[in-house]
Amino acid sequence: MRTVGIVVEYNPFHNGHYYHVQQSRKITGADAVVAVMSGHFLQRGEPALLDKWTRAEMALRGGCDLVLELPVAYSTQSAEWFARGAVAVLDATGVVDTLCFGSESGDIDSFCAAADILREEPVSFKQALHDRLAEGVPYPAAYEWALSAHAAEQGIPPLAVAQPNNSLGLHYTLAIKRLGSAITPYTIRREKSGYNDQKPSDESIASATAIRKLLLEAGDLDAARPFVPSTTLALMQRERDNGLIAADWRLFEKQLFHAILTRSIEELGDIHEMTEGLEHRLLHTLRQLDEIRFEPLLEQLKTKRYTRTKLQRALLAVLLGHKKNELTPDKLADGPGYIRVLGFTSKGQSLLKKMRTASRWPVLTSAAGAPEQLPFLPLDIRATAVYALARNANAASRDLLRDYYEQPIRITSNADPINE
Repeated sequence: MRTVGIVVEYNPFHNGHYYHVQQSRKITGADAVVAVMSGHFLQRGEPALLDKWTRAEMALRGGCDLVLELPVAYSTQSAEWFARGAVAVLDATGVVDTLCFGSESGDIDSFCAAADILREEPVSFKQALHDRLAEGVPYPAAYEWALSAHAAEQGIPPLAVAQPNNSLGLHYTLAIKRLGSAITPYTIRREKSGYNDQKPSDESIASATAIRKLLLEAGDLDAARPFVPSTTLALMQRERDNGLIAADWRLFEKQLFHAILTRSIEELGDIHEMTEGLEHRLLHTLRQLDEIRFEPLLEQLKTKRYTRTKLQRALLAVLLGHKKNELTPDKLADGPGYIRVLGFTSKGQSLLKKMRTASRWPVLTSAAGAPEQLPFLPLDIRATAVYALARNANAASRDLLRDYYEQPIRITSNADPINE
């Protein structure tokens, strides 16, 4: 069975995602689609709008056959480690032949050429990047400038890696090469809406950012209706009917400020993403705030060097208690070491049967009975508890420890009724 892998967040699953799933299947000639999906917290340092099991069901009803979790140790990282973790999971299944990602470029040859340059990160590239960062240039722009300069020396066309999908695409391609994976990369051009577009610019396609903005500001699911499949709308309605609030940073403010205020300056300095004395700036800024809210804190913290995304990741690391010594490059390099199944269709179940012998890592359907020597799994369990406490006003212990109890979502086909 020819199988394509995709890397997703689905926050929430929308019409553009449906197009990506269908085109990925088409251009790779795949019989099945395996999605590696971020759990409760995402790459830009944000909480997911809906929990990982609901979003896995959206994916299955949108054309995916098997949904695997990208552990929080990777899902909340910069592009390099986010991509490294996702590709490592796909490669470890032993059943994925290809990877298809969306990009602003749409030209896979440019990604492969850039990845060949950067596979070992030449000294001249590192020096150029260092020089631009020292000038105060934001990291994405500095990275693109350094890559373009080095590519020009090699006679290779430049790749606009400051654009978010191109950046991720480059790192997916790099991860394939650095891991020595046999997966073949493909890309399709992102159409009609940009990654960070704040407003819809098409009658049926909008970015996830724009859709979240509509949902959170309007408070009305109908605002998203033109831009999402009916199954996504039905699942969001089910969550609302069950009293579960759509999540954003506002729900986590009390937990976050408690986590900051109950740590010493030394303990904050040991948190992942706390670099260049950010812990001192954080405590100083906190003392100046007129209101103890997330957005004012973020606005006061921001500088040219400390971008919104960088700060969100750092604050999320504080919230989740991620320490520097837990997430070092040598510990992250080879991938999570386990495959967590969130959901599958009948075709996905066939893939799981193959994975029993093909996979290099343990395949988990829950945290119960998992091998003890999986250092990143406790971080996923902790993330679920933090997420449930914020999102569910009536959370019980079973909600906090849902990773132990929840079995994968199973649907026979997209036409299965959605359980009320």
